[in-house]
Amino acid sequence: MPTYEGKAAVFDLDGTLVDTLPDLWRVTNAVLAEEGLAPLAREQVRRMIGDGVRRLVERAFAAAGRPLADGELDRLHRRFLDLYEADPHRDSRLPEGVVEALVALRDDGFRLAVCTNKPQRPSLAILEAFDLARHFALVVGGDVLPVRKPDPGPLRHVLARLGVAPARAVMVGDSRNDRLTARAAGVPCVLLAEGYGEHRAEELAPEAVVTGFAEVPAAVRRLVDGD
Repeated sequence: MPTYEGKAAVFDLDGTLVDTLPDLWRVTNAVLAEEGLAPLAREQVRRMIGDGVRRLVERAFAAAGRPLADGELDRLHRRFLDLYEADPHRDSRLPEGVVEALVALRDDGFRLAVCTNKPQRPSLAILEAFDLARHFALVVGGDVLPVRKPDPGPLRHVLARLGVAPARAVMVGDSRNDRLTARAAGVPCVLLAEGYGEHRAEELAPEAVVTGFAEVPAAVRRLVDGD
């Protein structure tokens, strides 16, 4: 049996650590334009994010009036990745308070990791671009394992690698997938009130809802240490 010790905070990436919507929106509309379709509004794309790039492409083309068969979806998924990975952080932004929250949690003894459905390569590029990678002991993208969130496998994998028990960990995210993943893994969840996807944070009944990153350290400590 493995020995678990310490405590961890595991973060989603899109809509949590980094506001990546501007680049996802830009590339979505670029792919649609190449296929002769009209662009989607920013808020339309916001609601499509969270289940990985393939699902984003599928949803975008359905919303644009051209549902995709599997072969065409494969092609356009690859095209999206080619465009996105060429410049995944041009218009993205770092929300206020992210770095301060990560430093505070590290100083309090938390091990930090990223668990995202975004593919590994652009995930690492974005974290490096915003000088966030140095804060994390582990990054697990959506193409690292055979399953993705909301399957609990990626989060369980992260905790096993960190050597932290579920009861001593917190998932910090912004979407339904983060909530479902945490619940299935037996991990409490903190959700940002303004996130991606179709559901409001309060509707998902996480253990805590925060309005910004300044509130994250206290919420995480309270769930793990009871402070």
